[in-house]
Amino acid sequence: MITPQKILKYYERYKDIVPGYDEFLSYLFKPLPYSIRVNTLKISPEELASRMEAKGFILKRSKLHPWFFEVESTEEEVKLGTTLEHTLGYYYVQEIVSGIPPIVLDPKPWELILDMAAAPGSKTTQIAQMMECKGTIVANDISRERVKALKSNLDRLGVTNTVITICDARRFRSSILFDRILLDAPCSSEATIRKDPSLQLDLSYRSVRGFSKLQKGMIERAYHLLREDGILVYSVCTFAPEECEEVVEYALKIGFEIEKIDIPLKHTEGITEWVDERGRRYRFDPDISKAIRVYPHFENTGGMFIAKLRKV
Repeated sequence: MITPQKILKYYERYKDIVPGYDEFLSYLFKPLPYSIRVNTLKISPEELASRMEAKGFILKRSKLHPWFFEVESTEEEVKLGTTLEHTLGYYYVQEIVSGIPPIVLDPKPWELILDMAAAPGSKTTQIAQMMECKGTIVANDISRERVKALKSNLDRLGVTNTVITICDARRFRSSILFDRILLDAPCSSEATIRKDPSLQLDLSYRSVRGFSKLQKGMIERAYHLLREDGILVYSVCTFAPEECEEVVEYALKIGFEIEKIDIPLKHTEGITEWVDERGRRYRFDPDISKAIRVYPHFENTGGMFIAKLRKV
């Protein structure tokens, strides 16, 4: 069992790279606020807000995007997954930071998009919404069980431009190159602890290194699947530089260029230097400062790392 003491001890490795470190630690143990994304394929934000407020929900528009609302309730317990509006696919219960990668990807109608690790579909359905269901999304995942949830969410939200595939993304093959690829990669999930305090994370250096190797393999496959000048957005819900900046540096070495990201939520730049818990010093390409890190205590959200890469 992971105790608060073990969590605090583990996160000491990030003490020198997290601004407001003590406040950061305190937010790890605070419940994550509820939030939703309005599904404009079926309803407008204004109409949904009116319907939800009539049920006793209190909606506050997020700074991230007009489709996102932070949600409170006049009831003791918020039950966003049990309303008629949820069943009808009028909204998706989605963490605010989860909405950042598709916004950075900026998909356009009629493009060909690959979501390399798509299940359960929060970002896939957001991409479809941004494309107005015009064009094609290939939503891939390695897990047949998780794909069931993906299909259910696509159906519920009325997404009609998505093809589901099931395979290890490192072995994904396509005779047609993609315009844009989202790689919201499997990771150590260190930044999700607020979402589910009971989550038994494997807080270990060995786990982090294993995910880093996996992510590099997925990045390399993405490079070969992307058309020249195409865009790859890489995101992970972790703080570990081995899974963040180190993976992006690998991407730069194989032929990507990194582009600057600008979002309305408070964030910091990707780091260019770090000393780990064993005293090992890391120096990353200075351009990696164009990536962003979102920490929980900045905007009372989860945490995430995002990089926007272009194939050259």
